Amino acid sequence: MLKNSINIRKFIAYKFFNSLFLGLSVGTIFIIYTPLEPSIYSLGGVFLALSMLVIAKFYTKILNRYYFFRISFLVEIVMASLIVYFLLASYGYITALIVYIGYQSTFAFGSYLVRAETILLPKAKLLTFLDVTKQKGYLAGMVLSYLFYKFLELGYHVQDAQEKVYFLHFLLFMIESITMLYLYLAFKDPR
Repeated sequence: MLKNSINIRKFIAYKFFNSLFLGLSVGTIFIIYTPLEPSIYSLGGVFLALSMLVIAKFYTKILNRYYFFRISFLVEIVMASLIVYFLLASYGYITALIVYIGYQSTFAFGSYLVRAETILLPKAKLLTFLDVTKQKGYLAGMVLSYLFYKFLELGYHVQDAQEKVYFLHFLLFMIESITMLYLYLAFKDPR
């Protein structure tokens, strides 16, 4: 049974920073994905649906603490790797494609992760608190991204959207590092 097998406070902090990351990054994809043609999104949608179908077939084996931690950590490692790749690579078709494939790969585990959270936190009160915390993180990320872009515009006269998104990725890397730390701590010390 997964109940009480994690540090709930640290897990909630993990979900806050995970959602903060999402809120910060959501607007970046419109700039990064610009070189991709619409047919790529169709193929990506097919890949995503098939991946989620395959993952769902393994629920009886992977809906447990052991796999939840490892899959969650793998998703975070993929995100951190995408950030590093983006910071080192130049804008273009290949970069957009790699980032898109990376994001789609992590989205494939979305349903699984939500199902596993429900098992980890079986009480309605904890799930309510978790979802409220996630929404707060997401909203904070959206507001922070807006303020960050305005700071670059007004403070440093950065007008180019690609430059703004590039600079935001340094903040994203920092948030992703904190996210990974809290995920690790949530499962390391289940008090």
